[in-house]
Amino acid sequence: MFDTIRNHKKYLMGFLLILIIPSFILFGVQGFNDADQRGAVVATVDGQEITQLEWDQAHQTESQRLREAMPTLDAKLLDSEDARYATLERLVRQRVLAVAAQKFNLFTSDQRLARDLQNNEVIASLRRPDGTLDVDAYRQLLGRQGMTPEMFEAQVRADLSQRQVAQGIQSSGFATEGLAKVSLDAFFEQREVRLARFTASELAAQVSLTDADMETFYNNNPALFQSQEQADVEYLVLDAAALQKSIALAEADVRAYYDQNAVRLSGNEERRASHILLTLAPDASAADKAVVREKAAALLAQVKAAPHTFAEVAKANSQDPGSAINGGDLDFFARGAMVKAFEDATFALQKGAISELVESEFGFHIIQLTDIKTPPQRSFGEMRAEIEAELKKQQAQKQFADSAEAFSNLVYEQGDNLTAAAERFKLEIQTARGLTRKPQASAGVLANERLLNAIFAADSIDKKRNTEAIETASGQLVSARIVQYAPARTQPLAEVREQVRQRLVAQRSADLARTTGAKQLDAWKSGADAAGLSAALVVSRDNAQGLSGPMLNAALSADPKQLPAWVGVDLGEQGYAVVKVDKVLPRQPRDGQAKMQEVQQYSQWWSSAESSAYYDTLKERFKVRIKVPAPKPVVAPAR
Repeated sequence: MFDTIRNHKKYLMGFLLILIIPSFILFGVQGFNDADQRGAVVATVDGQEITQLEWDQAHQTESQRLREAMPTLDAKLLDSEDARYATLERLVRQRVLAVAAQKFNLFTSDQRLARDLQNNEVIASLRRPDGTLDVDAYRQLLGRQGMTPEMFEAQVRADLSQRQVAQGIQSSGFATEGLAKVSLDAFFEQREVRLARFTASELAAQVSLTDADMETFYNNNPALFQSQEQADVEYLVLDAAALQKSIALAEADVRAYYDQNAVRLSGNEERRASHILLTLAPDASAADKAVVREKAAALLAQVKAAPHTFAEVAKANSQDPGSAINGGDLDFFARGAMVKAFEDATFALQKGAISELVESEFGFHIIQLTDIKTPPQRSFGEMRAEIEAELKKQQAQKQFADSAEAFSNLVYEQGDNLTAAAERFKLEIQTARGLTRKPQASAGVLANERLLNAIFAADSIDKKRNTEAIETASGQLVSARIVQYAPARTQPLAEVREQVRQRLVAQRSADLARTTGAKQLDAWKSGADAAGLSAALVVSRDNAQGLSGPMLNAALSADPKQLPAWVGVDLGEQGYAVVKVDKVLPRQPRDGQAKMQEVQQYSQWWSSAESSAYYDTLKERFKVRIKVPAPKPVVAPAR
């Protein structure tokens, strides 16, 4: 056969080229690469695919965000199958809401988007002393997250549009007091119980082990005694917060900043205005626009002739339903809350004055300024510490932005050491021993999942080269390299003998507790003296009286028509419990403020349930298919 192939290889190559070349012409090399890199399809929404790559990226982003928000969070929780599946469900939900927003024509206006961006605290921190946005810093901030301003703003706009899908359901949900009482009385029903606990730890002294027992357990459970791969590393942190500490400010600069910004820093001036709005369709013709303008001009002349009638005229003529009922009153607002044309006109008026016609995308406005609220100006001494902190923050952010690219290049170009970068940027080389691949909250910047993936990459392990500079938080870059590496291994029995003994004792004492408890339960059911039970306790869902979840569920799940009821509860490694349910007691009545709060809480639950049902309807309508099986619930093994 091989001789045949060798003798006819020219014909075979030609035949293969005929098959392969059209594929490259139709799809290109990138098409093959993209198909491979995107991975398997894990879900579909309205025919749109969600791939394994998208799922992985979404989970990595969400894990990183949670670690930054809660540094003490156990990283194992984020890496579990349940956590990953929850990320997939959230990704599917986003797609469902996006499709619904598109099909229901729920869009976000430029004005609504602008208001949301103006209220974003991170963006607000990038404003210059004169209030304008530092566009370069804004682009750099988003660039470090792999986005352009256009991408970020499109994402925010999409998020605002998606919120509208369920907003109507959520805001319309309510429950009557009677319905809330019936449901809550049933949910918080009380039961009088007596207990007996058979605790594994109390029976541990009755367990005896031989060397053969421990050796058998060790051989049957090698995964329990694996040591993780570990690395000793050194790393550098380029941090805007650290740069801020070394900045010294000139007195003249601090004073100049105060002089230029004292009014702004003392607080935002707010203005109260009323308006009369005559709306205009976006596609209105010139003739239609002229008609609306003429009517607005007539109203303007009317209120200028008699300013005290402004509220009456607004009630009768304004086409803004939200304010017309209040005589056109818009209450107090600061800069950034209104569209630009309206805002500019309002902040140019004197108190009591009426504007000329103001045209915006909504139509023609007539504005009357009714009040001005100006905060008192604070002294230089009062504001000095705040100004110094702000100036240092601005300069540190600028230094970080200026240094970030050079730092990234240097740790890459001189990849066999961190010394050059440390000397250039005056940074301390830090070290860590026994670092593992799994994030640990106590590891600080080394708990970052992206950084750990880079540290334990094959190239980093084999060649001990610097990782790329990785952003571990906003305004923070880290590069690390492995100094010493130890692969994972099964620890010898001699090293883990005490662990083996403890595990085996815990297992057998739990078995003993279950056996003893089940035997005693059978005896009590048969009429034996129940002197071993505890004193009576009254338990409910809002007062568990120290009962664990499984014990409380067992007590509340017992059939109230067959009392007294006996229930055995397997507590896993903790042992076993017997619960005797003697009585069902009504819930204590609520009154006053507590009763009102409960009805409000129940209404929120009801709204949440309706929203969940509505989402299920959308999933069915848009043919949602999740192709990955949900994780199976963890059940304590029967022994």
